[in-house]
This record gives sequence, structure tokens and C-alpha cells, in this order.
Amino acid sequence: MSTRPQTIQIFLPDGNATSIKIVDITSRMITAVLFPRNKLAEVGSRDEVRKYGIYFLFGEDEEKAKPICYIGETEDCYDRIKTHNKNKDFWNYAVVFSSKSNTFTKSHVKFLEYLCIKHANEIGRYETDNQSTPSKPYITESMEADLMDNFETIKILLSTLGFPIFEEIRKATLKKKELLYCKGKDAIADGDMLDDGFVVFKE
Repeated sequence: MSTRPQTIQIFLPDGNATSIKIVDITSRMITAVLFPRNKLAEVGSRDEVRKYGIYFLFGEDEEKAKPICYIGETEDCYDRIKTHNKNKDFWNYAVVFSSKSNTFTKSHVKFLEYLCIKHANEIGRYETDNQSTPSKPYITESMEADLMDNFETIKILLSTLGFPIFEEIRKATLKKKELLYCKGKDAIADGDMLDDGFVVFKE
């Protein structure tokens, strides 16, 4: 998807900007529901989280340099996340993606899960809590084309919500004069200030 102007709509069902958010690109068929962990019970009444979808759990670990994300798919995102609430400690926020027209099937969400885990691991901005990347499921060529479009929507909405897990940072595209350098005993590094914070580049 080329970079172009787009309209993103954010609905606050309880009027609280730090609580549940229902987010979509108005011209597309994907809805995102973001909620903090302490709103798990309240979000269960939303139809958007009670159907086939793909979900992300985001959190931090003081012992890890990168933020952590778990990516999953299921036929009822709310029930699955309730299970994770009992056995995964790291997450603070969840984001659920489902179809506005309720057209997702198991094949759709399994392919999106595969695609998201694969790209997240390749880009490396987050450490994934998934034990392995699932194998690519078989789908038709036309379905794959549609799901690649869905993936682009997921990518944009996650970045808008503050989780740029699929935003690749290319050092080669930056002008050398914009880089900042640091050199000390047994250490040398360079980095740059980007839209979402300071990034140190891997040598």
C-alpha cells in the first residue's frame, strides 16, 4: 500500500481516552479494538472481540531490551485472551482485529497470524512471545491478495495506536549528517531520533 492520506476513526465507548478504543480506517473492512488489561471484563460485551480474529498482546519486561508482543488467532478472541490473562504475565494492552462484515474464517485468521509473526520477527522491533512461526497455510491466490491488503490495514492501525511492530527502520535511507554517534571504551554506536523515539542501530 502506497503512502497516501487516510481517515482513521477512533470511538471511545466509555468516553475515556485511556480506556477501550474502537478504531478503523473508514474505507476499509477491518476493525481494531484496543483495551488495557484492567478493562478485560468490560470489553467482553463488545461484538468485535467475540468472533474470528487476530489479536496482539503487548507488554514490557525489565530484563529485556525490547517490548514484548504475543500474536494469536482464534474464533473467539475474548475467550482466548481470558485464558492468556491467567497464564501470561507480561502484557498490559491487547489489540483485537476482526472483520466489520464478519467474513473472516479460520483460514483467514491463520494466514494473518502466520504473516504477522513472520514480519514481526523479520523486523525485530518487538520480541515475540510466540515459540515459533507457524507454517504458511494454504489459501487461494485471490484470498491471499485480500489478506495482504488486510495486513496493511493492521500495520497502519497498530502504528496509529502506538505499536509500530511492523514499521521497518532502514539505516540506509537516513542521511549521514542526521545520525548521532557515541564512542566509548569497548563501545561504539550510532542512532537517530525518529517519530516514535530514539533508535540505536545494530552494527
